Amino acid sequence: MGRSLFLKIFLWFGAALLTVVVGTFLVGELLRPEPFHQPMRLPMSAAVNGYAQLAAEIYERDGPAALAEYFDRVEREAHIRLFLFDPQLNELAGRTGPRGASDLAQHAFLSHATEFADNGPPGLMAQPVTSPKNAQYVLVAELPMIMRSPALWDHLLHLLAIIAVSGLFCYWLARYLTAPVTKLRAATQELARGNLSARVAPSFGNRRDELAALATDFDQMAEQIESLVNGQRRLLGDISHELRSPLARLNVALELARLRAGDEAATALQRIEREAETLNEMIGQLLALTRLENHTEAVEKSSFDLVQLVREIIDDADYEAKNRNRSVEFEGPDTCNILGNEQLLRRAIENVVRNAVQYTANETAVEVTLDCGGQAVITVRDHGPGVPAETLDKLFRPFYRVDEARDRNSGGTGLGLAIAERAVRLHGGTVEAANVATGGLVLTIILPVSAGKK
Repeated sequence: MGRSLFLKIFLWFGAALLTVVVGTFLVGELLRPEPFHQPMRLPMSAAVNGYAQLAAEIYERDGPAALAEYFDRVEREAHIRLFLFDPQLNELAGRTGPRGASDLAQHAFLSHATEFADNGPPGLMAQPVTSPKNAQYVLVAELPMIMRSPALWDHLLHLLAIIAVSGLFCYWLARYLTAPVTKLRAATQELARGNLSARVAPSFGNRRDELAALATDFDQMAEQIESLVNGQRRLLGDISHELRSPLARLNVALELARLRAGDEAATALQRIEREAETLNEMIGQLLALTRLENHTEAVEKSSFDLVQLVREIIDDADYEAKNRNRSVEFEGPDTCNILGNEQLLRRAIENVVRNAVQYTANETAVEVTLDCGGQAVITVRDHGPGVPAETLDKLFRPFYRVDEARDRNSGGTGLGLAIAERAVRLHGGTVEAANVATGGLVLTIILPVSAGKK
């Protein structure tokens, strides 16, 4: 995600560290003294002056070979390379000086003062010296790297190394802070999809911070929700089973009452019969919903023609719709083979189609289409009043009613679409509802296809 918490934390920490590092680097560069700044020049001048006095004395007393041996010893012990020049800029120890050494020596001869290579090769200084025999020389010293001011390239390398380490630290810190949130989000999504056994605290290991406490609270909440939902399902199943027996006895008593009663009781007995049929239908739907939610109904799948199944449902629904001045139309391919449980899908599609017939306007047709490609897509569109947009995602909840008065008058139980959604979900499909701009509601069922369109 472009605005993920991980990215925000990583960028903010990275920007803060980068600002500090770059700011420190720039301030250091601005305040960095010139090579061989004054506090360093004084002790270096004293040391090199001592080397120069001794070098002039050795040269005049023992010659170039002894001078070269002395220079080699200084280089081994102090890691400083020395070169002695006469006024003609000849190197008296027979050594090849570094680039710019003779020019620096010439400046020292002219100024009669210690010279430093501020604008030339770094690490060079020239020290004039007068020998015991009053001869004039200049000793040029090439200092080791440790005595020189670091080059800009060295600073850049250090800066890049600090940025790399800081980046790794920021990545680790951002990952450490956001990984628990990612796990919590995944568990929440699992819970929302109906996996009530989703838990997150075990994946936190030995973590003991506030996020670990939040994970524990989440697990406790999920456990409570699972217990309540499972209890509700068991209660619905048990009540539905228990109601079947008294309902059967009620039907028997109803028939006996019809035999013994006169014509005056006929209307009341017919009403009792209708209500008993409604109750029987509701109990059957409750049992079906309970089995689907608890996965106790075996989902034996086989290959069958979805088009033929839909046509059978359409024929039955159209026959009933014509008695209410409505109709059902179908458009689709000749065949569409899918792998699934034919009875479950029949119940799901029939519930959706009958719901559309229930609410479509008089003298209108419910339009059913089937498209069979990489997946089977069934759309059922009515020409009714539709539903408020904020209630679309609630249509598939058990017992949910958009309009209580309307559903009571229509005889709806609020279970048909819930059963359809769970039956389709068991097949790896989805059901979605949407309002049509010109009026009405369209429900779309998407199912995986085992064999393509023929």
